[in-house]
Amino acid sequence: MTPIGIIVLIAAIVIACVLAWYLVRERRSRRLRSRFGPEYEHTLGEYTSRSRAEEALERRERRIERIPIRGLSREEHDRFAREWHDLQSRFVDDPPGSIAEADRLVCEVMRTRGYPVTDFERRTEDLSVDHPYVVSNYRAAHAIALRHEKGEASTEDLRQALVHYRDLFDELLEAQVAGPRETRR
Repeated sequence: MTPIGIIVLIAAIVIACVLAWYLVRERRSRRLRSRFGPEYEHTLGEYTSRSRAEEALERRERRIERIPIRGLSREEHDRFAREWHDLQSRFVDDPPGSIAEADRLVCEVMRTRGYPVTDFERRTEDLSVDHPYVVSNYRAAHAIALRHEKGEASTEDLRQALVHYRDLFDELLEAQVAGPRETRR
């Protein structure tokens, strides 16, 4: 083989490797974008590179894969639904108390379903794996609750927080584990 032939062969191999790497990376990105929806974009904004953001999303997936998330029994479902109805009816008389109760109830449903309920950021990361379309509502509700603690949230803001909490609550209440996690994706 001539020196030019060797150079062409090496160049072809390098190009094939780069193309394969690019295609694998793009496939990974499409899968994560599809899986995480708006949470994918949120995570991109938190990290300095797409690669780091995608690694973080994959770490979340792996962490949640090891946790036995379950559906609620009919009794648990009905009890939580009643509690939500009661707290929502108290909103008119006690908006701040209702918001605190909504946060507590969301955490209790998460705990009952098997999610670890540690700090807020970890909860949002964990929720984003199975509930990527409502986790932004949870963040918004939490932000309003924090603003309220500083005296910076109006009653209308608190009403909006309750709506955000309800979106997540409804999804957590209705979601059922259908089988192995692989079938739920």
